[in-house]
Amino acid sequence: MYNFMRIFIINQGKKMSKNNNIILIGMPGSGKSTVGVLFAKNMNYRFLDVDFLIQEHEGKRLYEVIEEKGNDYFLEIEDEINSSLNVERTVISTGGSVVYCENAMKHLKTLGTVIYIKVPEKEIERRITNFSTRGIIIKSGNTLQQLYDERAPLYEKYADLTVLCDEKELQYNADKMVKEYEKYINPIK
Repeated sequence: MYNFMRIFIINQGKKMSKNNNIILIGMPGSGKSTVGVLFAKNMNYRFLDVDFLIQEHEGKRLYEVIEEKGNDYFLEIEDEINSSLNVERTVISTGGSVVYCENAMKHLKTLGTVIYIKVPEKEIERRITNFSTRGIIIKSGNTLQQLYDERAPLYEKYADLTVLCDEKELQYNADKMVKEYEKYINPIK
């Protein structure tokens, strides 16, 4: 367990209950971090951004880790850090590439409900203006459309709930996520 994660680690050794946490997955630019903070606030949950934990662990920005050590190394660290999380009542914003980390995804699904924040590819393209410094795992020569097409089935595979967040207004998307999540955990009989 990493020292920098101490503030997030609680009830060490105790089994966490399903639906205690909410795990956000989706493409870079989908709003996992920005909408996720508002969503956590609306839910009265803590917020944890795994990308920040990776940066703290490595002492570098995400794109620097990828440039210096490569995609495989980055995915190993991403898998390790996500697999070690042990939190309660927390909205966890994962990196967009976490769906390549099978161990991490298995672990995250034991911690709570996985929500796929689905945003159309054209909107993702509009939102990502800093592609080279964003820290995105992408095969050399691939386009954003190819990355989207590759990842979308993985997001669907791991998601317990998919919420389409195609509006530009952040609070609207956060409110929509709360409503969809509440319907998911308390379905009308």
